[in-house]
Amino acid sequence: MTRQLANPGKIQHHLTSTALGIEGYRIVENLGVVLGITVRSRSIFGFIGASFETIRGGRIDRFVELCERARSEAFELMLQHAEQHGANAVIAVKYDATEVMQGVSEVLCYGTAVVVEPIG
Repeated sequence: MTRQLANPGKIQHHLTSTALGIEGYRIVENLGVVLGITVRSRSIFGFIGASFETIRGGRIDRFVELCERARSEAFELMLQHAEQHGANAVIAVKYDATEVMQGVSEVLCYGTAVVVEPIG
């Protein structure tokens, strides 16, 4: 059974992959590299709260939340960029992060925008 594309204008998460293809679909057009970028910092209050979390050791929930939000935002921006180019899928998805200055991080999500169609 092949899946039909639910909304050709909006890329569904199951049509994104870190691999070079998507099982059950064939690539019919390669539209090039697309990216999403965000730059984030923690507020001074969040930073102070996270600093207290480092005292006890272990998982620093405030920083984990910040990183998850930044990655999610960069991913969604990448999908929007791909949609603007007419893609219905993105393959070879990767992330990169750089500290721009102390306490300020850039998160980049990029991949290859493609048009796919179900096999069969």
